Amino acid sequence: MASDGFLSGPGLQNAVLNLVQATETGTLRALHAVGLASDANGQAAWPFVHRVAIETLAIDASLARQVAVTLACVVLALLLAVWGTARRRVRRIAWIAALALVLLAPWPARSLILVDAQASSVHRSPTRFAASSIVRGLALYQSRCASCHGADGNGEGPLAASLPMWPPRLGGELLWHRTEGDLFGTIVSGRRDRQGTPTMPGFAAILRGDEVWALIDAMKALAAGSSMRGEGAWIEPVRAPEAWVQCGDGVPGRPLSAMRGDHVRIVADGGVAAPTADPRFETIVLQAPGATQATPESRGCVIREPDAWAAYAEVSGADVDHFAGTQLIVDRDGWLRAYAAPGKTAWSRSDLVCRSGAAPDASAGGRDGLTELVAAIDADPVRSDALGVAHAP
Repeated sequence: MASDGFLSGPGLQNAVLNLVQATETGTLRALHAVGLASDANGQAAWPFVHRVAIETLAIDASLARQVAVTLACVVLALLLAVWGTARRRVRRIAWIAALALVLLAPWPARSLILVDAQASSVHRSPTRFAASSIVRGLALYQSRCASCHGADGNGEGPLAASLPMWPPRLGGELLWHRTEGDLFGTIVSGRRDRQGTPTMPGFAAILRGDEVWALIDAMKALAAGSSMRGEGAWIEPVRAPEAWVQCGDGVPGRPLSAMRGDHVRIVADGGVAAPTADPRFETIVLQAPGATQATPESRGCVIREPDAWAAYAEVSGADVDHFAGTQLIVDRDGWLRAYAAPGKTAWSRSDLVCRSGAAPDASAGGRDGLTELVAAIDADPVRSDALGVAHAP
């Protein structure tokens, strides 16, 4: 039964995504190592006209299964060909069988599996979705992008109606169904419609590469905040912004990502009162800018970066001046999963605001709401991060 679930469910789709991404990345590294791929914006440039449409595989499970079967046929054909080469007595049969496998494999249509590529198509963001990068990008967004895309990314900026094509919303396909590298290339080079008419200017002469990556972080944060305000949930999963954590354990400090493997509760308390410790979490106080600094020994783990307060408020869809008291739960893989508004006194499964919608019922009699919530989070993991952003099945 487990294997049937893998073959028909998200497991196989994620395996195909990871295989395709690893193959592209490995190919690019090898070509770059022997001088057959140049550099672009500090990373190896994709040297081909096309690439595999991994974003299509991420949303089309049937196409992913078709690709998996085709790849299996090709691998088996290669094994038969090698076997036939080594064994003269069965060579003809093995080679015929290998050729038949290749010819009969369910090859997907070229138009579905390949898309036009840019030099940056396989690039990944170096920022790690850091709070400082998000805040820097938000300032760039408001000065460079908001007039068309809207201050909150809804695509309805003051200049939107005058453009040849209405700007897309940040919460749509523009962001979540494209690779980070393609987003980078679009910002640098601009966009054109099918007739070649410019629909978005390029910023190659205006923004440096690190500024473009910061802008992409800001776009993700804006889309997450807009989703929370409009839907009361993170429709697409979002990473917990990276920040520096100080704890009273004698260690000078560590990035938040170093705590992956544990559930983390982040409490935006504005320096008012230390939250009650809970053995189910590593609790971190997110200190408001300008609040009286407390020692980690007296407050457990603390994030003091002013940018972190602004970044977490943005992805939560909250105003920075009314963010104190908010609580967030981060899962073992570093994704924001649950949200509690200021004043909420008890957790429940309804606070799971990032979900695939296909999680099994993790409820059990006699457990409190917070335990139920943690069980629901663990039962419904974020499935794939193949594009630089998350894609749940």
